[in-house]
Amino acid sequence: MTTIKEIAAQANVSSSTVSRVLNNDPTISVTAETRNRILEVSKELGYKTVRKRKTEQKRASSTSPRIGIFLTHTLEEQEDGVDDPFFTSIRQGVESECINRGIFTNKVIRYVEKCEQIIDEIDGLIVIGSMELNEIYRIEGCTDNIVFIDGSPNEDKYDSIVIDFEKATLTALTHLLEQGYQKIGYIGGRLRMAEQIIEDKRHSTFIKKMKSKGLYDEDFVLIGEYTMTQGYEMMKEAIKKGKLPEAFFVGSDSMAIGAMRAIHEANLKIPEDIAIVGFNDIQMARFASTPLTTVKVFTEQMGRLGVQMLLDRLAGRELPLKVIVPTKLMLRDSTK
Repeated sequence: MTTIKEIAAQANVSSSTVSRVLNNDPTISVTAETRNRILEVSKELGYKTVRKRKTEQKRASSTSPRIGIFLTHTLEEQEDGVDDPFFTSIRQGVESECINRGIFTNKVIRYVEKCEQIIDEIDGLIVIGSMELNEIYRIEGCTDNIVFIDGSPNEDKYDSIVIDFEKATLTALTHLLEQGYQKIGYIGGRLRMAEQIIEDKRHSTFIKKMKSKGLYDEDFVLIGEYTMTQGYEMMKEAIKKGKLPEAFFVGSDSMAIGAMRAIHEANLKIPEDIAIVGFNDIQMARFASTPLTTVKVFTEQMGRLGVQMLLDRLAGRELPLKVIVPTKLMLRDSTK
């Protein structure tokens, strides 16, 4: 049986460092390179922690795989304690597919105390959202079977299911331009990975497309947070300026519905005064005061596909797959 001492010798670190890394000690400070080296050596030598060996013994009598769901957005990122409809729909897809297949699931929320122990008790993990590398390092020592939905940290190693945000944004803008709108604005939020702001393809693609047409106006771009309240507040701000575009592409339906509320309160009409195109096609989009034209993302299907891909991994597939899920423009009353 491989020992920690043997791993330490081959990884050129101390035994205590190996022990703390393999047991996911959150207080240890090591470089990503060192952590990766320890994990790779332990994997090559076939080392298993005591907890992992006990967990595998418990699984021996069970025929159904145990799948974990890791939600990377925290409670603090929710609006009024309510999950973002986008992530909720993905999670529901995962859970529905698991129920259909008779599979038990654990829901794991990021930063929950001792979450590594929960992960260590499962056969595979579905991560919904983007995750930092240091978080990935913490969980990959617990399971080799990980599928990322709405994130692709390493397509050469992990399965992932993503959306082509660039293509989806171009679809929305092409529709507006073909309808004759020239003055087009953008309302969106900030994408974060911990404290770091990361690129939002909806925003960057909007800028690139409008500049290519010679139609970009920085005054028509408002960036806040991806919440209904922020959509409402930013549209009020735009109306107050007095310089309104003819149409807005809004980065999420929740924001778009908030923005439409502000338009109605200002006694403006949709789409006669301002046209709106949203993103996601949440259920509320069809039942808004003005039914919302939006880019449909097949979120529930993404969740179901994540389960299928994970089961395929558990069955022995080693080649990592990256699936790009198509989107569809849903035409309703908020545009001409």
